[in-house]
Amino acid sequence: MRIVSGTFGGRPLKAVPGNATRPTTDKVKEAIFSMIGPYFDGGRSLDLYAGSGGLSIEGVSRGISQAVLVDRQRLAIETIKSNILVTKAADQFTVLKQTADAAITHLQGEAPFDIFYFDPPYAKQTIAADVERLQATKLIAPEALLVAETDQNAQLPDEFSQFKLWKRKDYGITVVSIYSYEGE
Repeated sequence: MRIVSGTFGGRPLKAVPGNATRPTTDKVKEAIFSMIGPYFDGGRSLDLYAGSGGLSIEGVSRGISQAVLVDRQRLAIETIKSNILVTKAADQFTVLKQTADAAITHLQGEAPFDIFYFDPPYAKQTIAADVERLQATKLIAPEALLVAETDQNAQLPDEFSQFKLWKRKDYGITVVSIYSYEGE
C-alpha cells in the first residue's frame, strides 16, 4: 500500500495487522480519486471507519485541508497515527478512537465536511443511518460528496438522506458508489 499521488505520492502506508480490516487497494483508491477529484483546493473530509487511514491520507495528499479519521479499534488507531507520520503534516489530521455514533456526537457543532469516506465492515452496513445522523447534526456541507466502498451484497439505494447516486463502479467484489449531496 502507498499514497498514490499528490504531495505525499509514493510514500508507503502500513496495513492494520490482522484480519479485522481490509485496506482499499491502490487500484481502487486511484479509481475513487479519478472519479471525485483528482485534486482538491481545500475542504474537510471525514472517515468514520478509517482502518489504516489510506483514503483520508490520499485526500490530504491531493489537496484536502483537514481530515478527521475515526476508528474504534486500537490497532487501527495505531496504524493511522503511524501512517500520518509519513506525511510530515500531522496538523492536517485529527484522529478519534471512537465508534461512528460517538464521533458524530463529538463533532456536532464543528464546520461541515465536504467529503465522506464510508467503508464500514461489510457485514454491518450502517451507511444510511450514519448519514441521517450527520445530516441531523448539520455536518454535511452543500454539494458534499460521499464515497461508499461496499461489497456486491450491500445493494445501496440510488438516493438517501438527500444524497443522490452520481457514479457506481465494480472492482471485483468491491463496489464503489459516489453520491452528491443535494440538500442545503
